Amino acid sequence: NYFVWFEIGRTELLRSLGWSYREMEDSGIALPVIEAQCQYRQSAHYDDELEIGTKGTLLSPVRIAFDYEIVRRSDKAINVSGRTVHAAVNNQGRPCRLPDRICVGLK
Repeated sequence: NYFVWFEIGRTELLRSLGWSYREMEDSGIALPVIEAQCQYRQSAHYDDELEIGTKGTLLSPVRIAFDYEIVRRSDKAINVSGRTVHAAVNNQGRPCRLPDRICVGLK
């Protein structure tokens, strides 16, 4: 399931910006997916080594988009590209601002 791989890519991108999933939960913020798309370009096969490329874009102080490319390591052929959009919400499910370090890191 490519969407699971997308989740891994965005989790690692956020971690590289200093915001682990655990820290996000502890701060009372969640990032539910509000849009998702996936474009299949070619099949991956067993034993293919794949790389997940992820780029984050700040859409507003409460919305963030992630663009993904999953490529075969051997020839850099793109297997899948996709995009998810997320809204930051608090424990009550209401929109809230993303942490400043994330906003700065994605500008």
